Amino acid sequence: MSSKIPYKIYLKEEEIPTQWYNVRADMKVKPAPLLNPGTGQPLKQEELEPIFCKDLVKQELDNDTKWWDIPKEILDFYKMYRPSPLVRAYFLEKALGTPAKIYYKFEGNNTSGSHKLNSAIAQAYYAKKQGLKGITTETGAGQWGTALSMASAYFGLDCQVYMVKCSYEQKPFRREVMRTYGAKVTPSPSNTTEVGRKILSEHPDTTGSLGCAISEAVEAALKQPGYRYVLGSVLNQVLLHQTIIGLEAKAALDKYDITPDIIIGCAGGGSNLGGLISPFMGEMLRGEKQYKIIAVEPASCPSFTRGVFAYDFCDTGMICPLAKMYTLGSQFIPSANHAGGLRFHGMSTILSQLYHDGYFEARAVEQTKVFEAATQFARVEGTLPAPESSHAIRVAIDEALKCKETGEEKTILFGLTGTGYFDLYAYESYNNGTMCDQIPSDETIAGYTSLIPKIGK
Repeated sequence: MSSKIPYKIYLKEEEIPTQWYNVRADMKVKPAPLLNPGTGQPLKQEELEPIFCKDLVKQELDNDTKWWDIPKEILDFYKMYRPSPLVRAYFLEKALGTPAKIYYKFEGNNTSGSHKLNSAIAQAYYAKKQGLKGITTETGAGQWGTALSMASAYFGLDCQVYMVKCSYEQKPFRREVMRTYGAKVTPSPSNTTEVGRKILSEHPDTTGSLGCAISEAVEAALKQPGYRYVLGSVLNQVLLHQTIIGLEAKAALDKYDITPDIIIGCAGGGSNLGGLISPFMGEMLRGEKQYKIIAVEPASCPSFTRGVFAYDFCDTGMICPLAKMYTLGSQFIPSANHAGGLRFHGMSTILSQLYHDGYFEARAVEQTKVFEAATQFARVEGTLPAPESSHAIRVAIDEALKCKETGEEKTILFGLTGTGYFDLYAYESYNNGTMCDQIPSDETIAGYTSLIPKIGK
């Protein structure tokens, strides 16, 4: 092990970033605005405020303010678990026999087990500041719901979580952590909302999707005075909060004059990928540096690699605003066999625009290969990775092996979004040899994308 670069690089507490970075300010082509599904016109702040907190709406719509001050209350909370370590994967490098240097930004060093807490505490803070009684949300694998339940408990807010049904059934312990922090957790789709009952009547055996759960959470917020809806990914405001990941990672790398050649992040809705790459992407947008950035998504839900770039609903119930994004269609529901939280049919509008403009590439990987990489990583690096993060691990290993073939000493950075200790049902399936890859056919995807509304074209 090198004596120059430590195994873990930590920033000092006083070096935690005090501002979030808004990559939209440096984008030449801004993300397309959210549209009112009734009028087809861009949504105004007053139209979004019944759904989201006022301050969060400002962050959502602002394409020009480059730096946003992080409130002291949020910074104080961040200090419980931040700065998070940047780790040199010496043991993985040795196991692969690669000349590549591999680093990962580890976001699992908190009770929620993931990076989701970075935005959960921010959204809970703005809800409390507004004087709200509670917040509603959805969760897929359960990481976001867990993080939001923690943040809500910290600020004394009621928290209602609609959890994708198959995850609710497969991950009882994740559910119980949410309940321990005071959240009410409901499997989605449910009979507690109009949209849930409609979805169940049409698809009685559905295993649920994030699109379903979003519809229910939004309806629940709109029908309860003093409540607002919050989201754990996709939205501009969420990617803004998550930039603390990339800002810390870049500061840690800069301490040792390290410049990554390749940056890799898993992609479901975009919060982890966007948070990790934003400061590096900013340098690319300003013409200062060039990086190879790779978004990695599941082959069972391939919105970047097989979706279309169009305006679509963010939810299955089609009650939310329309966003221009790479999408498989709001009615698309990934196979229940898919193990992990990367289940959203669409992608962040920021990332969608950047991908459309050619600033990074995307790859879709099968889950058996993902868990093969996860197992290899766990055995040599000592951390059991979340299935979501393991998509990035898969491609990081692939890129490191390419370096082995060519002899190139490239530097690779990837995001380890969290731990997989609540995902043992999936690991059991892999270890038992019962895990399989279910990849939607071209005909299936075409059937769903044909239902995308003809609006905002």
